[in-house]
Amino acid sequence: MVILWSRLSSMKTDLYRLDIAQARNKLLKKEISAPELVRSCLERIHQLNPKLNAFTYINDSAIKQSEHIDSSLPLAGIPIALKDNILSAGLPATASSLVLENYISQYDSTVAKKLKDAGAIIIGKTNMDAWAHGSSTETSDFGPTLNPHNTDYLPGGSSGGSAAAVCADMCIAAIGTETAGSIRQPASWCGITGFKPTYGRVSRYGIIAMASSTDSPGPMTKNVSDAALLLQIIAGNDSQDATSSPSDAPDYSKDINSKISGLRIGLAKDYLLPGMSGQVISLIRNAAADFEKLGASVEEISLMDPQYSIGVYTILQRSEVSSNLARYDGIRFGKGRDSFAEEAKRRIMLGTYALSAGYYDQFYRKAQQVRTLIVKDFEKAFKNVDLIIGPTSPGTALPVGASKNQPMFGEMEDVLAEPSSIAGLPGVSVPCGFIKGLPVGLQIISSAFNEKKILQAAYAYQSITNWHKTKPQL
Repeated sequence: MVILWSRLSSMKTDLYRLDIAQARNKLLKKEISAPELVRSCLERIHQLNPKLNAFTYINDSAIKQSEHIDSSLPLAGIPIALKDNILSAGLPATASSLVLENYISQYDSTVAKKLKDAGAIIIGKTNMDAWAHGSSTETSDFGPTLNPHNTDYLPGGSSGGSAAAVCADMCIAAIGTETAGSIRQPASWCGITGFKPTYGRVSRYGIIAMASSTDSPGPMTKNVSDAALLLQIIAGNDSQDATSSPSDAPDYSKDINSKISGLRIGLAKDYLLPGMSGQVISLIRNAAADFEKLGASVEEISLMDPQYSIGVYTILQRSEVSSNLARYDGIRFGKGRDSFAEEAKRRIMLGTYALSAGYYDQFYRKAQQVRTLIVKDFEKAFKNVDLIIGPTSPGTALPVGASKNQPMFGEMEDVLAEPSSIAGLPGVSVPCGFIKGLPVGLQIISSAFNEKKILQAAYAYQSITNWHKTKPQL
């Protein structure tokens, strides 16, 4: 279907700038209609996608789908983008790999079903590192996504398309997935809010697996309150996913504006890496001071050197990749294995080697043992503090091409998010400043299933800062 976007109504064309709460308010008051909101986002996508390459698929049928939406639903008419490893019936799911170039989802992932049941409109699928292998979105077989703040720079990854889409107001919100930083790191580089839930808090059913023991879907939004609302929708037990938590999800939006006076926050001094920009460290310390202004106490704490997580993640992730990608043989669906790109081949080979006879104990078992030490280190820290803060990424976004010929690029850029992801803990990245026009992210980590406390602290921080409101000039 060909749509002449330049001829669409010019009225209310800036509705794409709204966040979820603002859009819902206008929809309920009938100041705008759902089709108008969806049309505004689609116009924005068609305008900017040739420049940013944030979307691999644009759902031009979304306007029609929004025409008869039940206005009483919590996300009625809200355009949401899905990372292209999340299945939504009738839409492509390529994982940004040529292997699945022509694959159409035959069913809904649990995340997509919950969003649709809440009235959300799936506006498109976003670009990503192929199979989620990377932290740049440069390994996508459909070309790299560019950072909206400066298109000479990368958006991060693997959820780079989702981060860029939210940053550039191409959708009202998006869903990404994280294995070792793939929500928080691109959120940091693009200056948005990215929330990684506790492992098992959100179902993985219908999500193309990368590393099954750490994969976690989560919201990527314009602010913390939107992240809380989306998390409320997608969280909960799922009989289709044996690793999903049986406990009920609380109301994450309720009491999100509670005061945080008396909250004990630990500033992880080990996350202020040697060689890290003094400007990044200064912004993190400024954020710590802001929490003190809000009544929280902040003290420096020691954690295991985060660089231990690089070796652990490399072995565990590659091992699980070699198992998960074994199903893509071109027999049941997709193309043959000769369609795998170089990064996927490298990871398959290393994982197969680590799991092979004679090397399993030397590599995989040892990595699991160190993983347990990381878990225990966090458990020890959370006996003394409620939350841990630090930089999300070692620095700001890197230039286009930075990941080329760098097999360990992702591990190095995710080094500060990897430990908590390996431990299965929840965390958020929120913008805390800019350096030369590029955002810097502050991450907040808590103990397992303590998402509510993170959201309250992050909301309080955004209530006295405006970094999350800084938009790119496009």
